[in-house]
Amino acid sequence: MAGAPRRLFVLAALVTVVLDLITKLIAEATLLRTPGVAVIGDWFQLRLVYNPGAAFGLHVGPYSRWIFFVVALVAVFVLARMSGSSPAADRFRQLALGLVAGGAAGNLIDRVRSARGVVDFLDVGIGALRWPTFNVADIAVSCGAIALAISLWREDARRAEAESVPAG
Repeated sequence: MAGAPRRLFVLAALVTVVLDLITKLIAEATLLRTPGVAVIGDWFQLRLVYNPGAAFGLHVGPYSRWIFFVVALVAVFVLARMSGSSPAADRFRQLALGLVAGGAAGNLIDRVRSARGVVDFLDVGIGALRWPTFNVADIAVSCGAIALAISLWREDARRAEAESVPAG
């Protein structure tokens, strides 16, 4: 099993996948025959949609499902390798990598489960001005990517600071 810091990567990824799958199964079971459920008025609704493409409805033709499947699979492996090569004490980075990997894996599971596409059900906006519908995996990918960017930026800042200190 992975060392203690790597466990955070695995735990974050597994928790993300489980939460994502549970919420998607609930959404499909309860929202399939409704036009949507208002949670906070028009601003936040639960609305079931299937996205055969990628984030923001990105679609690359009839093979989108399998192209994005391969991309997500490669991403999960790359993120796992990054976890293994990241500083052992950087728990923030391990968490970030785990969130992104778990989110990618969650949406990858949907591509295997159904030809309809990834299950999205969180709908935010006002009137016709709506954010693209998303899911727990998308939240994990977004938050993890921001956290990873912060972690890498902090590492670069520490490295630049160390290099600017005169030796001796």
